[in-house]
Formats: sequence, C-alpha cells, structure tokens
Amino acid sequence: MSSSRISARLLWAALVAAALAGCAVQPRVLTIDERRAAMAADRQALFREQEPVRGAITLEEAMARAVKYNLEHRVRLMEEAVAQRQLDLSRVELLPRLTLAAGYAGRDTELAASSRDITTGLQSLAPSTATDRERVLGDLGLSWNVLDFGVSYFQARQQADRALAAQERRRKALHLVMQQTRQAYWQAAGAQQLEARIEPVLQQARQALVDARQAESERVRSPLEPLNYQRQLLDIIRQLEAVRDELQLAKPRLASAMNLEPGLAFSVVPADALPVPRVTLRTARMEEVALLIRPELVESHYQERIGVLETRKALARLLPGVEISLGGHYDSNSYLVDNTWWDAGLRVSWNLLNALNAGRIRGLAQAQLDLARQQRLALGMAVLTQVHVAHLEYLARVRQHEMTRELHAVEQRILQHSRNAEQASAQGKLEQIRAAAAAMMSELRLYHSYGAVQGAYAQVIATLGLDPLPSSVDGHDIKTLTEAVRACERAWTETVDPGGSS
Repeated sequence: MSSSRISARLLWAALVAAALAGCAVQPRVLTIDERRAAMAADRQALFREQEPVRGAITLEEAMARAVKYNLEHRVRLMEEAVAQRQLDLSRVELLPRLTLAAGYAGRDTELAASSRDITTGLQSLAPSTATDRERVLGDLGLSWNVLDFGVSYFQARQQADRALAAQERRRKALHLVMQQTRQAYWQAAGAQQLEARIEPVLQQARQALVDARQAESERVRSPLEPLNYQRQLLDIIRQLEAVRDELQLAKPRLASAMNLEPGLAFSVVPADALPVPRVTLRTARMEEVALLIRPELVESHYQERIGVLETRKALARLLPGVEISLGGHYDSNSYLVDNTWWDAGLRVSWNLLNALNAGRIRGLAQAQLDLARQQRLALGMAVLTQVHVAHLEYLARVRQHEMTRELHAVEQRILQHSRNAEQASAQGKLEQIRAAAAAMMSELRLYHSYGAVQGAYAQVIATLGLDPLPSSVDGHDIKTLTEAVRACERAWTETVDPGGSS
C-alpha cells in the first residue's frame, strides 16, 4: 500500500475521532471543592497587597485608600485599561495585511489529463501530468485595501474617543466613591465618639428597670405607678439600643469604602471640632464649572464625536475599494521551470447595493448623530438642575446642622442640671436617665447632621466635577496619595469658597 493511501486513511481516522470527541462534550457542573477553592482564592485576592493600617485614619487617608483599593473604582480602572488596549489593536488594523502560508499537498493517483479535439471529437493528446503527487507549498503575501484602510482609520479614531470616554466614566466613579467615603468617615467618627459612652447609660437604665420590677413585686406602691415607670425605662432602653446598633454599622460602611477586611479593628482621628465647610461660589459660576468639566458632559462630547465619525465611516463604505497586492510564492513541483516567483496585482471593487442604499445609510448615520447631540443637550440640562439641587441641599443641611447644634447644647445643659439636682425619689432617677439618653441621642443627631453636611458638600464637589486627585501623582503609595488628596482639598476650598476659609 502506498504512503499516500496510508496518509489518506490516517486523515479520515483523525477526522472521525475529532467528530466523536466533539459529540462527547457535555456540560460539567462545578464541584463543591472547586467552588470552595475559588472562594478562598477570591477572598485572598480581595485584600491582597494592601498597605496595613497604622494608627488612626484621617479623612485624607481614608479617601486615599478608597482611591487605591475601592473595588468599584478598580473595575473602572480596568475598563479604561481594556479600552486603551482596544485602541492599540485598532491601530494595528490600519497596517497592510501580511500573510504567510505553508502547506503540503498529496494525492493517491497522478494528476493526469488529456485533451479532445473539438472538431473531430477525438482524443488529441495522450494522458499526461505536470504535477508531482506530493508537493510543498509556501506563500507570503502583502495586501492593502484602500477602502478598508479608510474605514479602519475612522474606527481607530472612534476607539480613541471611546478610551477617553472610559476615562471620564472612571472619573465619575471616583467622584461617587469620594462622596460616600467622606460621609461614611464622619459617621464613623461620630460612632467612635459615642460608642464608649452609651454603655454606661444603658447599664444605668437596666439597673433602674431591675429596681422598678422589684418595687412592683414588693407592692410598696400602687401597681400602675411602677408599670408606667417600667414602660418609660423600656422605651429609653429601646432607643439607646437602636442608637448602639446604628453606631455599630458606621465603621463597616467606611471599611467597605476603603476595601478593608470586614471585622478589622481600626480607629479614625477624633473630631474635636466640627467645622462646617463653606460654599460661597456664585451659582452662575458653579454652572459654568460643571458644564465645563463634569465627566458625564465630557463623555457626551466624545460620544458626539463618535457619532460624527460614524457618519464619515458610513460614507466611506459607499466608495469603491482599491486593493493592491504583492506576493512571493514557492511550489516544490518538479515540473515547474521556476519553483519560486513574485506577483503583483491591482483590483477595484464596488458594492453597487451600497450605492443604491446611500440615502438610507447617510440618513441612519445622521439620525445617530442627532440622537447623540440631543442626549448631550438633555444631559446638560440635567447637570444644571443637579448644580442647583446640590447647592440647595447643602444650604438646607447647614441650617439643619446649626439647629441640631443648638438643640444639642440645650440637652447638655439639661443633663448637667439633672445631675446636679439632689433628688432621691425614683422619679428623679428616671429624669436623670431620660436626660442622659436624650443628651446621647442629641449628640448622635449632631454627628449625623454633620455627616449630612459633609455629604452635601461632597455632592457639591462631585456635581461641579472637581477631581479628588491631580492629573499626575508622584507615587501610588498611601502616603503620597494622602498628600495628593490633601492638596486637592485645598484646591476645592479655593474653588467653592473664593476669598474665604472652611
């Protein structure tokens, strides 16, 4: 049996085996061990290579940690990196196509042929061959299509704008992260101030409740009086425990923003004073700043440019295509005079159906461009509304905080008078507990209102589109990022409070 026949049979056997293997593929469910291993790997990856927390965390360090480790921001960073890599690939598509091919051709019989005289119908040439049974082939070709180059050029420019749009989406995500971090930080600061003081008041109220129940059991007074007393104590305990439960959620929220491991103990720098950040920038100027640098609006400009390029790309597809080719070839066929040769070609092609549909194609591209423009206008109106709403929200939060501060001062004076009063009766003890609980909750409301002020201030900053980091940073360690955030904080202050101070 000839080698060519053996090769043919081996080829058929390989094809049958490949077909059977393809039919044998079935869905495979992940096992519990595989999922457990993936879970352990994911959990380790969540907090890998993070700088440890050393000492109390300042607001600027919390924001720096959110910049570097927050998962939402890291996702946007990866999307931006993917868009940049897609841009690099689109640039490669502008180059001519260079193809290299090599192969082997074999057959079990000779490639022989004869000819027939078309006049007499008789065979005019004995069967002959000019091709070896087995040949080695090689081709190296360079081709360049002018139409494809034009379309690829517009696609590359579109991808460049998409990369810039991804950068703006990353900026927007960072603004939201900074806003959440700032508000969570001040809530955590308030919780840290109160968590050590709420337990003594709770213990005092619980002890008073035990005494009231004992008095009820001894029946030294009318049954209704100790029951009313217990009801008031239980209501105070319920409120204090609700406050304690709420305080316990503050630090986990801040830890999530900084991507710290849940349950990790940390502290924040205590807030001795609660200075209210000032916003004195005129509303008209705020509108100008927002319309100029808001990430969504900048992205909408890029989307409009993408629409313009889509129109040009559609028009480019209507033109005839010119393809220039140059190739080198090799064929081991022994009957050839020259086994290697070069060739060149020029080819023109035109899709006539595209020409017939030129009006529709241009109309669709123009409609997409008009849509992008209208979306940008609608977004601009939304931004202007957000500027006004954010400013009004800030002013309202400041007023509420000032009122809460005054109420807190009154509650503190009431608590002081209650402690100084010498009352031995159970009712006097209840009043002292109630005053302590009211003072505790008023202080909680004070920190809550201050956190709301800081959140409203962060909303103003985000609405204006002010970045929490400069365009370039010397390093990406936490200390360097903290200094960069602090510098941007000073820049924010100069922008939103020109001529003043926070």
